[in-house]
Amino acid sequence: MTDATETSPPEPSHEHPEAESPQLHTESHDPAVPEAYAAFMRTGWGERELDLPELSLVPYAAARRARLAEAFPGERLVLPAGTFKVRAHDTDYRFRPDTAHTYFCGNQTSDAVLVLEGGEAVLYARPRSSRDTDEFFRDRQYGELWAGRRPSLSEISSSLGLEVRHLDDLEGALGGPGKTRVHRGIDPRVDTLVAGDDSRDDDLARVLSELRLVKDDWEVAQLQEACDITTLGFEDCVGEWDRVVEHGERWLEGTFFRRARTMGNDLGYDSIVAGGRHATTLHWIDNDGPITPGELVLLDMGVEGRHLYTADVTRTLPVSGRFSPLQRELYELVLTAQQAGIEAVRPGVPFLAAHHAAMAVLAHGLEGMGLLPVTAEEALDPSSKVYARWTLHGTSHMLGMDVHDCGRASLDVYPRGDLAAGMVLTVEPGLYFQEDDLLVPEELRGIGIRIEDDILVTPDGSQNLSAALPRTSGAVEEWMARLQG
Repeated sequence: MTDATETSPPEPSHEHPEAESPQLHTESHDPAVPEAYAAFMRTGWGERELDLPELSLVPYAAARRARLAEAFPGERLVLPAGTFKVRAHDTDYRFRPDTAHTYFCGNQTSDAVLVLEGGEAVLYARPRSSRDTDEFFRDRQYGELWAGRRPSLSEISSSLGLEVRHLDDLEGALGGPGKTRVHRGIDPRVDTLVAGDDSRDDDLARVLSELRLVKDDWEVAQLQEACDITTLGFEDCVGEWDRVVEHGERWLEGTFFRRARTMGNDLGYDSIVAGGRHATTLHWIDNDGPITPGELVLLDMGVEGRHLYTADVTRTLPVSGRFSPLQRELYELVLTAQQAGIEAVRPGVPFLAAHHAAMAVLAHGLEGMGLLPVTAEEALDPSSKVYARWTLHGTSHMLGMDVHDCGRASLDVYPRGDLAAGMVLTVEPGLYFQEDDLLVPEELRGIGIRIEDDILVTPDGSQNLSAALPRTSGAVEEWMARLQG
């Protein structure tokens, strides 16, 4: 990363208040900026325009805003994109906008705020740094020479099909009469501009989630694309299996990340690359262990596409290329449970139908293995659930722009509500036998298996968006052999 050794206190910013924030984002160890140098840097620059495409989501976003406005007639609704988050001292994480903000307008630039009022939408955005200010060449977060060229207000407007005003005008726009609701916890600066009302603001957050439960055709296409790229990422991993065995979990993580960044925006979540006993830790993201022949490796990975829709897929693979008899028996039990869950998905059934179907299979399987202290039916009773010692988690969650999508919805709607056509959910049962679990035979200890696919609820049933990845044990073995040559 570019830096300098000469140090001095920051110089005055020479900024135009109407064009940028009141303070430059600089560091004490940045080089001194004499006035002669600053004046020279503020002159002699030509103009260049960014050719931003008009996004295909524009009409869909407009329809979404209309539905949101109908839910709160006559009110002012404020949806921030968020700002940068510090990773370490003066380095930030790569910016990713708030889901609700982008869902309703498509914007992915930082610090912007969408305001809906009276049926009209205005995006308040922070544009490119002016060439006649120090921000252009000194600001580490927003300066063009440090962070790249931000689009102008007119460029953002043309791309999104929205009226766009300067972010500096936001405070005045929020000061008028009328009821205002803010999507809080996204941008601290915006939170301070409007007095909070927990009831009103929580209700807004609920509606923002519930409006995303049913996906439109454009969203389904985005999720399908994310699943397709994820398939390629899994294939990349298996195609490098000799390096995987040599370098371990880190190699798998890095290989999949390369595909995610090449064809998508990023990872949808930290990849879970769990070899051997690590697979019994549900969210194993250290990914620093070995990949050992004879063991299994659980890969829970998903690509986030350019429009921020993410896949979420899990496969459990035999490191040696073929399942042992015990591994195959356990794998087939989980697969049977998953298939039962998928077959339970259709419009009008409870969201939890897939979970109940999958858990019934696993509980009876555990009974057949002699592990349950009671019968399967007794274990499945909500007052018992002792089978869950080896299943641990729910079978499904909603999927969309967030890997755990629509998380602020009313519990009566999700998870206690019914499925409808257009919803997308995961189906991902698993079995996990901890290495120190004295209630299972020694040969089971340290084995974890999960199989996960992304399921679209259709008018007459369901569609597996991630079906391109093999699921049966035999198909997995053939797929691994083919990709390894």
